[in-house]
Amino acid sequence: MEGERKQVVRKVRRVLIKIGSGVLTTSDAGIDLDIIQNLADDIGELSCRGIQCVLVSSGAIASGKGRLGIKGPLKNLPQKQAAAAVGQSILMDSYSRAFARHGLIVAQMLLTMSDLVDRHRYLNIRNTLTTLMEWKVIPIINENDTVSVEEIKFGDNDNLASMMASVMEAELLINLTNTEGLYDCNPRLFPDRARLIPLVREVTDEIEAFTSDEADPLGTGGMKSKVMAARKVTSFGIPCIIAPGKRKGILADIFAGKERGTLFLPSKSHMSSKKFWIAFTLRSRGKLYLDDGAVAAIVEKGKSLLPSGIMRVEGAFSTGDPVTCVDSKGAAVAKGLVNYSSEDLEKIKGLKTSRIEQVLGSKPYDEVIHRDNMAVSGTKK
Repeated sequence: MEGERKQVVRKVRRVLIKIGSGVLTTSDAGIDLDIIQNLADDIGELSCRGIQCVLVSSGAIASGKGRLGIKGPLKNLPQKQAAAAVGQSILMDSYSRAFARHGLIVAQMLLTMSDLVDRHRYLNIRNTLTTLMEWKVIPIINENDTVSVEEIKFGDNDNLASMMASVMEAELLINLTNTEGLYDCNPRLFPDRARLIPLVREVTDEIEAFTSDEADPLGTGGMKSKVMAARKVTSFGIPCIIAPGKRKGILADIFAGKERGTLFLPSKSHMSSKKFWIAFTLRSRGKLYLDDGAVAAIVEKGKSLLPSGIMRVEGAFSTGDPVTCVDSKGAAVAKGLVNYSSEDLEKIKGLKTSRIEQVLGSKPYDEVIHRDNMAVSGTKK
């Protein structure tokens, strides 16, 4: 098993490290400075070896609560945003001091989902990250909790980490949490029979099914969100390790090939960066119900979607919007960027391509969704 791990980490030169609130904060919601220094020590060593590191760090809300002396859960969104506003500066100051001991500078990047949905801003973020890494600066990324509302939230930092791993083209995602890794059942409920799973070759629906949504009291994502993040990045060709973040020297152990946590192997074939962006970053604005012939053409033959295969249009969307393609039973088969609005598709659904101009007065595209702008579910085509 360690041989596979050594093979995974041997060529890694760019890694994203996600650190959860349960790792960074103490029981009274304060920042654990010893943990931050331990991680900075490990990352400082990796940096000396020429490995570029980017952090996705939770802890702003929790550290804000600690500084304000707030006990118990916050009551509403404004309170969470206010706590994040207090806590973010505390968090960054802690990181800055810890990394300064190794002569390293840190940079703060606060993002919302809308920053990644817009393709131009997405590319600007990637360029900024690339420049910071070239300068040997440690980027520290967090959701901009002070302004985020439900429509532009990532959901949790596991999801944010999976997206940023794609943006920076990481060669490994390390998700540091307060458990040893992925278990075959919830170790909090079944401590006597829960067994650690050291290696996952493929994230299946069955694996997702036995993971828990239960989150650490100081965090937002349970093990299910971490496994879903692993599923996303492995589909992009990035291996993922879920490991115990409170263990001293955990990053050094991982890069030494030691069996720590759970290793998720990458898919042998994987999505392009653009298709990953379509599949996992963009939020669908509607649905297209396809007949069996269109589903087979897309999934099995790698074809584009033509209007003749569309049975029903659901939702209101414009040209260029992301739309989900489903089969006759409603199961998702693909997601892509449409060349026609929902209003126009209502007029041309079920028709041959040759009739588009006759019905609409013009025919800018033959395809409703071109294959290059489509991510297919369950495949890497």
